[in-house]
Amino acid sequence: MSEQALVTAAVNSWKLNIERADRIFSPLTEEQLLKEVAPGKNRLVYLWGHLTAVHDRMLPLLVLGPRLHPEYDALFLTNPDKAVPTLPAAAEIKKAWDDVNGTLLAGFESLSATDWLQKHSSVSDEDFAKDPQRNRFSVLLSRTTHISFHVGQTALIPK
Repeated sequence: MSEQALVTAAVNSWKLNIERADRIFSPLTEEQLLKEVAPGKNRLVYLWGHLTAVHDRMLPLLVLGPRLHPEYDALFLTNPDKAVPTLPAAAEIKKAWDDVNGTLLAGFESLSATDWLQKHSSVSDEDFAKDPQRNRFSVLLSRTTHISFHVGQTALIPK
């Protein structure tokens, strides 16, 4: 299998997981988004915002451009769920989700197989020389697994 075929398969897996997450979160009402995955655990709104913030951080990490929603860090990354009294409305999170993931996908599609094997922005040239697996492609794989993990958590919510 060629390098480009591997990249295509990985990007397709990313898209599939984004679509799964979108089908879960987007149709939910504000009230439904307040459900906890399990008693005392994260709410759906927090998971959706968390994924959006993590994906937003991928833009500069993969050298695809600046962040679109750095304000989501305090809401969904650096603080646990319920630490911030007011979160954005579902429509606002949906717009951020669509903007971030659309920008990421456009960036993904602009990269060649060789580009994917280049270092990501948080690794130094020296460290990358020691461990070339610290590349853009490995970030894509790990973040795809991250989406899948959180999508799987939503199955725990009672219907």
